[in-house]
Amino acid sequence: MIPRSVSSFASCYKGPFRFHQKLTFSSSRAPSENAFHKFLANNKEWHQKTSSDKPDLFPSCAKGQAPPVLWLGCSDSRVPETTLCNAQPGDIFVHRNIANIISSHDMSSQSVIFYAVNALKVKHIVICGHTSCGGVVAALGKGKIGGTLDGWLLPIRELRANLAAKGAFEGKDDKEQVLTLVSANVQRGVDVVRKNPEVMKAQEERGLTVHGCIYDVGSGQLTELDTGEGHEDLKQRMEHFKVG
Repeated sequence: MIPRSVSSFASCYKGPFRFHQKLTFSSSRAPSENAFHKFLANNKEWHQKTSSDKPDLFPSCAKGQAPPVLWLGCSDSRVPETTLCNAQPGDIFVHRNIANIISSHDMSSQSVIFYAVNALKVKHIVICGHTSCGGVVAALGKGKIGGTLDGWLLPIRELRANLAAKGAFEGKDDKEQVLTLVSANVQRGVDVVRKNPEVMKAQEERGLTVHGCIYDVGSGQLTELDTGEGHEDLKQRMEHFKVG
């Protein structure tokens, strides 16, 4: 059963977007501007320390990239893939959008996948969802979000409807329902990526693997989901979706 009321899309979001409020300015810097200049200062410190600790890193990055991993994740600021994986610049090729929705009709994500698989020759593709995902929370509710987000989240709403018809939410509290939908959305993304012709070709030719993960924003832990497919499922996928 879908809860009648679910928390808002994000803690700062209170309803349909409005752009007509009167804007006021003061002579002092706005908090967001302070944050920006702080980041600039942080970058100088990071650059100096990294250059000292790892003198070959930036010259190596200047020569090109050969990341072993393509990360397809959510735009959420709490899920920075390079940080949570303790990786370095050049380790992970990245595409992120709201609620990590992967669609064969989305030219942005499909272009990233094509380039990562064919040009960069990545060895792994990771589809990563996360707990407390605002997009998933919004898709569980029935309220209008506004702007382009209602259309963007339609695939997750459709997924929600399918799960509800199967009783997947029965007996679960709001948090458990969100996690159920987050997991299902990751599995759906894995399925879409595995049906990509370029991905299937790379799987056959060089063993490219596709993974599904969930990141817990409350603990900092990344967990791999069981998204494996049986021999018969693999056979059917290759039979129906492989082209060329």
